[in-house]
Amino acid sequence: MNENSSKTIKELSEDKEIKNSSELDKDSVSPNEEDIPSADSSSSRTNADFDNAGFTQEEFASLLGKYDYNFKPGDLVNGTVFALETKGAMIDIGAKTAAFMPVQEVSINRVEGLNDVLQPSERREFFIMSEENEDGQLALSIRRIEYQRAWERVRQLQKEDATIFSEVFATNRGGALVRVEGLRGFIPGSHISARKIKDDLEGEYLPLKFLEVDEERNRLVLSHRRALVEKKMNRLEVGEVVVGSVKGIKPYGAFIDIGGVSGLLHISEISHEHIETPHNVLNVSDQMKVMIIDLDSERGRISLSTKALEPEPGDMLTDPQKVFSKAEEMAAKYKQMLFEQTDDNEELAMASTETE
Repeated sequence: MNENSSKTIKELSEDKEIKNSSELDKDSVSPNEEDIPSADSSSSRTNADFDNAGFTQEEFASLLGKYDYNFKPGDLVNGTVFALETKGAMIDIGAKTAAFMPVQEVSINRVEGLNDVLQPSERREFFIMSEENEDGQLALSIRRIEYQRAWERVRQLQKEDATIFSEVFATNRGGALVRVEGLRGFIPGSHISARKIKDDLEGEYLPLKFLEVDEERNRLVLSHRRALVEKKMNRLEVGEVVVGSVKGIKPYGAFIDIGGVSGLLHISEISHEHIETPHNVLNVSDQMKVMIIDLDSERGRISLSTKALEPEPGDMLTDPQKVFSKAEEMAAKYKQMLFEQTDDNEELAMASTETE
């Protein structure tokens, strides 16, 4: 209704003028230019003016009330671009005064100028940002619409647990920055692959998983490591022996790089014998065989063990090469043990069901 209101008033006026045209033509006299009142001169308007136009004052007031625009902040309206200026664009949305869209509200993405997004006479949807100012002008935005739709899309991608690809446009002390659907996202340093040097990431496209999507706090946090782990996990299974390299040692265990992703060899999984610190057994860059004992795709974690590969308790402390040489043999026994445990658990569950 907003878009056609001015047109409707004009058509109604023309209908009434046509209806009375024969009477007006009989008595009309061309006025002198100095007798024509200015359009904004309130003192020049009389009841006779409304009568001659085919309207009474009451009819005109009723007509204006019928087509009240009633624009509110937060509304979406259709409008037509009719002027591009240095500081923004003038938009016709059918209101009494042309609305204005500041240049910073033209897009969620960085643009060189208004011409990158808008063209004169283009018709599209706009977001009303504020009430009318003292001049009766509304402020509009395209960016707010794109912003809302971007968060909707990101929430849907997170719900689907989708893997996305995004370009790193900057790095800082804490991690790397990317854009997802026009929104700025952050990859913490701890969630960047161990094989990637953070300072060399700018301009590189990375597979990413969502860690946190919070529109209210404007937080979009992603993980490169989790995306790689999920991809790797699709080719891994519990009980499998893999070759890895020690990338880091902590008091609680060692991080082992297994084909581009890191798994944790916890201190309790190094040997059956008690170990004071992993440094007593392992060194950074050591090549070794480890067995996968857990795959947590939701948290992006791989748990490893050498304890399960020991032919005799304590072999990792006295003869690690013996452990590695018999790794596949010990892993086969481990898988058999897991299989038997699964069968035993199923039998217990069936027995419990029969007795109930």
